[in-house]
Amino acid sequence: MNKETLIQVHEKVKPYVHRTPVLTSELINDMCGSKIFFKCENFQKMGAFKMRGAANAILSLSEEERQRGVVTHSSGNFAQAVSLAAQKLDVKAYIVMPENAPQVKKNGVKTYEGEIIECESTPQAREATANRIKEEKGAAFLHPSNQDEVIYGNSTAAIELLEEFPELDIIITPIGGGGLIAGTALAAHHFSKNCKVIGGEPMEADDAYRSLISGKIETNDSFHTVADGLRTHLGDRNFPIIQKYIEKIIRVEEEEIVNAMRLIWERLKIIIEPSSAVPFAALLKEKNEFKNKNVGIIISGGNVDLKNLPF
Repeated sequence: MNKETLIQVHEKVKPYVHRTPVLTSELINDMCGSKIFFKCENFQKMGAFKMRGAANAILSLSEEERQRGVVTHSSGNFAQAVSLAAQKLDVKAYIVMPENAPQVKKNGVKTYEGEIIECESTPQAREATANRIKEEKGAAFLHPSNQDEVIYGNSTAAIELLEEFPELDIIITPIGGGGLIAGTALAAHHFSKNCKVIGGEPMEADDAYRSLISGKIETNDSFHTVADGLRTHLGDRNFPIIQKYIEKIIRVEEEEIVNAMRLIWERLKIIIEPSSAVPFAALLKEKNEFKNKNVGIIISGGNVDLKNLPF
């Protein structure tokens, strides 16, 4: 994968995604002792960065493949992203969702004409159901985070951020399935002089942190985290990129995630989901490490269930 590929992907997805705004807050900067640039993917189409990867993945299919449709499994944001990207490109989307996925996310999928197939709330059930549809319908499988086209599409958020603020020292993203941080790491490697990439991860789902230590993909036995978008594992496509290009992962407690989320709601006056607060929580936790630095934070999404807020 070279810089040229990422430039082509960036151009290809432009008509299908928003160039999202970057917000700053003097008060938050003073509080942290650093300059923070929030890249607001909560303002992306369908409310999350995942529109970028989904659009690139579908655009990368042949005409024949598009006619047979696409299938994915997702608890929410990628489900909505694939549904919307497919709708825009006139492709049928089959969406496998765990039965306990937030209703707001199921509603989003239906709005974008995705066909929902419910399954048990385990990674195994998701994969088995998606495979069945792939066999039955001949649909192309799109992985939420572990697919090159998705990772490259995700890189465009950080590319935009670095185009606007080339002097960034660090970009922090949440880490769940690994698709966003892998794309961000590729963008930082190719489009910046020396910008480091750091992951924020819930202590309750710290598989990526443990994977970096052990050198192999670790899993979680339980997912007791409010950050529902991060209850997932790394994959064989993104893990090598993460190993090679990211600086480290900072783990945060549940209370720290909720406090960071509240602070963004209060100070930036924007709606973000819990997963999006994780990188800011990581910065708040390790303030000294970021002192006097220019820090980009990718706010990954804003699809939050307003009936079920953590504060």
